[in-house]
Amino acid sequence: MSQPSADLTDWRHLSPASFSCEKTPVSGDQGMIVTNHPLASAAGAEMLAAGGNAVDAAIAALFTLTVVEPMMVGIFGGGVAHIRMKDGEHVVLDGLSAAPLAATPDLYDPLSDVPPTYMQVTGRANEIGTRAVATPGALRGWCDALQRYGTLPLGHVMAPAIRHAEQGFAVTPYLANCIAEAAQDLARDPEIARHLLPESRPLQAGARLVMTDYARTLATIAAQGPDAFYKGALAETIAAHMADAGGLITRDDLAAVETVARAPVEGQYRGHRIFGPPPPSAGGVHVIQMLNILEGFDIGAMGFGSPEASHLLGEVLKIAFADRAAATADPAFVTVPVEKLTSKDYAKARRGLIDMEKTGTYQAGVVSAESANTTHVSVTDAAGNIVSTTQTINGLFGARFMIPGTGIIPNNYMCLFDPHPGHALSIAPGKRVTTSMAPTIVMQGDSPVLAIGLPGGLRIFGCVMQALVNLIDHKMTLQEAVEAPRLWTQGQEIEVEEGYGAACIEGLRAKGWQVLAVPHVGGGMAAIALDATGRKTGAACWRADGTVMGLGGGHARAGTRFWPDAPKHDVAQDV
Repeated sequence: MSQPSADLTDWRHLSPASFSCEKTPVSGDQGMIVTNHPLASAAGAEMLAAGGNAVDAAIAALFTLTVVEPMMVGIFGGGVAHIRMKDGEHVVLDGLSAAPLAATPDLYDPLSDVPPTYMQVTGRANEIGTRAVATPGALRGWCDALQRYGTLPLGHVMAPAIRHAEQGFAVTPYLANCIAEAAQDLARDPEIARHLLPESRPLQAGARLVMTDYARTLATIAAQGPDAFYKGALAETIAAHMADAGGLITRDDLAAVETVARAPVEGQYRGHRIFGPPPPSAGGVHVIQMLNILEGFDIGAMGFGSPEASHLLGEVLKIAFADRAAATADPAFVTVPVEKLTSKDYAKARRGLIDMEKTGTYQAGVVSAESANTTHVSVTDAAGNIVSTTQTINGLFGARFMIPGTGIIPNNYMCLFDPHPGHALSIAPGKRVTTSMAPTIVMQGDSPVLAIGLPGGLRIFGCVMQALVNLIDHKMTLQEAVEAPRLWTQGQEIEVEEGYGAACIEGLRAKGWQVLAVPHVGGGMAAIALDATGRKTGAACWRADGTVMGLGGGHARAGTRFWPDAPKHDVAQDV
């Protein structure tokens, strides 16, 4: 039975959830930014305070994140930026990475033809080192977004990133843990080890990380623009190192990089318009697909965290992943049935397969191995411009090496391609990688009410779906919605965060689920809610160093003078 629509502009709902939030939201009317590091949020807020718009703030934050969150994002990565301008223009800028022009379907030697090692290759060649690197689209995408929709010069928005790279910053416990986790691989490359493993030991929380080489690289880009990286001296340095170390990327690869502007996919859920990125991202398609299926159930009445609601979420995730292989390929290479996958009729047919008493099996696609190491920025300004952008170098510290003398950490995006020839996700020269990124904007009528997204690889679009269900069906506050316990499945066992109670876990097992308790599902969610009065509320969750910064107040009332009681006369008479 369908449930009536909720009003997303009212964030004062009482929550039925039994968990406690660890962070607090922030409200303001002049602008709001949420990122996964305080210095990145501060960089974005600085742009808003300087008169810049949401795009300026988002790009400043992303450049800063390449310094302070180097394990997650970089100029040698890729991503998508979902932008809605105050005049109603709505676009997704695709800056995803692509297979090098010399890449072939049989580039790697696969370990097997069956899960769980289906995506793995001999020597981890698609995960670590120069042969794991795809042609980077991130920097071009950021600069194109700034040029088309921003208001401030490139050098202005890059200044905070350059400052932090040059002067250094304090390593957070989160970054320190990531360095320790990847230390064995990082130690194989002298250049990245010099920065992150001084004296052969991982940097500790509180240590100061200075990135002088990277500061020079950023300063060069700020002065000369992105062509310095794609066509100039930096391109020569990159191509020379790749050639010397057995990589595939050449100057021709870099020079050919272009940003693709795409129309977002749109769906409807209980009176809300859901906008997300189209293929090659799977995020928008499958968020809409899952919500379409859920629309036929009163999941709100089931109660958050109940065995029934949790089982239903698991089943729609299974269905989405069964269909994912048909919607996660570069549309320039594969025909993608987006209209069918996002239709209400198709959702009705898939809904009829769900048995609420036991977990089912659905026709499955290729098991994917997308990395969970990504970052997300949500920002809006006083005028109503909105950016929701997800960016990554894919794996933790990407390909786990650094290009000497530049401070640049390349991506390892090649591990997202199917290493077996003859499939939709197989390698092809110039083919863009697929992704689960789901930077999402929600509207009621013509009014934006929510910008949301997160890192988390394959878990991203399922987490966005759950946050929307939390808000619309379970009537949670924004902070509760981003921090609420999550679950995830790709079709095998169901991952359940520790916040779910024993009754839910036992109820899932009774329905045939194999339950796997995990510390967290997906990464740090960044969300901004907007109401009809112009107030913005930002929220970040506990799963990363998420930080919210908002601007309130503003300029003095028009006509305000320092001496309001002074007699009014012509100033020229006093000269």
